[in-house]
Amino acid sequence: MPSDFENLCAFETLYAAHCAARRGKRHKSDVIRFEADLANQLWTLKTDLESGRYTVGGYKRFVINDPKTREIQALSYADRVVQHALCDKVLAPFFEKRLIYDNCACRVGKGTGFGVARLSAFLREHYRRYGARGWILKADVRQYFPSIDHAVLLSRLRRHIPDPRIMALLETIIDSFHGAPGKGLPMGNQTSQWFALYYLDPIDRLVKEQRRVPHYTRYMDDMVLLSPDKADLQECLRQMREKCRAELRLELNQKTQIFPLENGVDYLGWHFYLTPQGKVVRALRTAAKQRLKRRLKKLQYAYAMGELDIPDIKCRVAAGNGHLKRGHTWHLRKRLYGKTVFQRRAARQ
Repeated sequence: MPSDFENLCAFETLYAAHCAARRGKRHKSDVIRFEADLANQLWTLKTDLESGRYTVGGYKRFVINDPKTREIQALSYADRVVQHALCDKVLAPFFEKRLIYDNCACRVGKGTGFGVARLSAFLREHYRRYGARGWILKADVRQYFPSIDHAVLLSRLRRHIPDPRIMALLETIIDSFHGAPGKGLPMGNQTSQWFALYYLDPIDRLVKEQRRVPHYTRYMDDMVLLSPDKADLQECLRQMREKCRAELRLELNQKTQIFPLENGVDYLGWHFYLTPQGKVVRALRTAAKQRLKRRLKKLQYAYAMGELDIPDIKCRVAAGNGHLKRGHTWHLRKRLYGKTVFQRRAARQ
């Protein structure tokens, strides 16, 4: 039976990874250039991986401002093909067996929709057991991706990945980027998403297996715990801080705090809260409402200038609407979409 590394280097695997990487991007110039010489490009990747000559080609950096300013580091298209093959054939099967159920993000069936539904279920279950009173611990890591320690991450991976060729490839990818000496993962890498899920697994184990907190969910470094006992959450937070510092070389940020359940909690773009009758309400956060209004104005302008047609508008509005329907936004949608009018700008004579 072929090893994981041999499966990774197979021509069929690299071709499937190319098909996944190009999805939605076939009009991009780097994808067009790669496909113009597809067989040779894939064969070069295959031989470089098998011989150990593969190196990461560097990063293109750009800044996004939605919802907050972040620097994104993007790989060349050939490197993205390798990332897809590595994640699909090696990392996803490896991590799926080791991560807890309530660790969300970039796992099949466990995106933001799963996280929203899971926290809602926890709130309802808490109400059935303890009523509307209780406490919430909301924890975030300070500068999570830039602070991930390469030595710690590689040491943990070596405990579980026996194939030295796989480990050599992972070392090449992890050490291809440094935010600070020996630290940081690039935001644009597919592998970084899996590493970020895995890196905080000791915290997950502490909360679920040692502290026995049943109502806990995590999306990357965004953690929410529910409990009827404030003292229990305080001790849990103390142990989380200690493990972050001593084992993971991380710090929880200033937003980490414990507060009454009646205040509600922000998670995945929504503000969750329980009514006295036990209903879970998911309200869109103010910042998200403002972003939605800005996007609608941009769509109005693009349509007015002839850059988009009605089918394009419907497609983009439907995508946003799918997210809004996860919360209690009927009145918001009626108010926003009822006032939004799309008109072409009259041509100058």
